[in-house]
Amino acid sequence: MADLLGMPGTGPVETHLPEDADVVARFEAGDEGADLARRFPFSSFAWAQLADDAWAAGQDVESYAYARVGYHRGLDALRRAGWKGAGRIPYEHAGNRGFLRCLVALERAASAIGEADEVQRIGDFLNEADPSAKAAILGA
Repeated sequence: MADLLGMPGTGPVETHLPEDADVVARFEAGDEGADLARRFPFSSFAWAQLADDAWAAGQDVESYAYARVGYHRGLDALRRAGWKGAGRIPYEHAGNRGFLRCLVALERAASAIGEADEVQRIGDFLNEADPSAKAAILGA
């Protein structure tokens, strides 16, 4: 039987985003999240870093906003990579990690501000994309 999301008998297609090597290198060299977002506004990794920094500072609304921007930047990148709205986005592929981090940050911040429908929707999206991503990101 053919799988409508992939090739016959192969299962859903995986989407691999281009790696953010320049962004990650600048982060590892000490650039702050805000500097990364200014220099690389297209990068989900940069927005995920801002979301995590805001969360660590107790700024749940700001974390939500940063994660939402990174989520939308990631959706744009996924579509450019051929994603059709479904299928795996594996955490193992380094290029996908910024987007998946944004999903985790968005779910966390949505929960903090009481947006239950968003928490459910993002949780479902994460499970479809890669059921192991959240644990990998949170270090569980």
